[in-house]
Amino acid sequence: MILLSFDIEEFDMPFEYGKIISFDEQIAISTAGTGIILALLQKQQVKATFFCTATFALAKPELIKRIITEGHEVASHGYYHSAFEPAHLLSSKLVLEGITGQPVTGYRMARMMPVDEAEIHKAGYLYNSSVNPTWLPGRYNNLKVSRTMFWQSGVLQLPASVSPKLRLPLFWLALHNFPMWFYKYLCHKTYKTDGYLNLYYHPWEFTDLTDKERFGFPGYVGKNSGGAMLERMEELIVSCKQKGLPFGTISKFLEASGVTVEATSIN
Repeated sequence: MILLSFDIEEFDMPFEYGKIISFDEQIAISTAGTGIILALLQKQQVKATFFCTATFALAKPELIKRIITEGHEVASHGYYHSAFEPAHLLSSKLVLEGITGQPVTGYRMARMMPVDEAEIHKAGYLYNSSVNPTWLPGRYNNLKVSRTMFWQSGVLQLPASVSPKLRLPLFWLALHNFPMWFYKYLCHKTYKTDGYLNLYYHPWEFTDLTDKERFGFPGYVGKNSGGAMLERMEELIVSCKQKGLPFGTISKFLEASGVTVEATSIN
């Protein structure tokens, strides 16, 4: 199964590049991008998982409810995107469950940073998708971490997909910068090897990020953003559907794989 996921958050990434953007702008940009994504998913009849911060959800509860109404999954991306403490694991979960009226069983740490698995388990999550098992200069080195699902401290770890052998990352920057034929080749090869794909992106990628004065992003971040990103995402989805590859939420995939909430007690 192909697991598309989108991290919905306050769009605070410009701060990393010395730019200031108001909270209202952060929310507006992520809201616009989420609307574009939902329209594409509805057009292609594809379900996805949305990892959402509690801060964004409280600002746009109607959008979170729309995600659920349209058959997608909502998981936690923490309480704030740029601040974390262990208590946020449970508090973000409770906020999202209060808005969606559904259990929230998945977590992804902001910026794919490390998080204490014992605390994840204590907060009641089934799975954690916070590892990109590759090497990204200046960010992380996870070359020794399993490429595929594994259990740790009672929590199912679902790493982001990387290619076999070379561990080329298939995350958002890859879709922006790799030639489409190469990105699709890597995705299909990885799916054939692993039996699934876990791919993650952000709503703000579907808006124009090329204004360097406003955002401060280097060329490889703004490249193929906005309309070009929408076209690339649709091309990827169509290519996978033509090969008969199914799409689904992470929870549906785990359910089909025989993983349940009760299974967290086995480790």
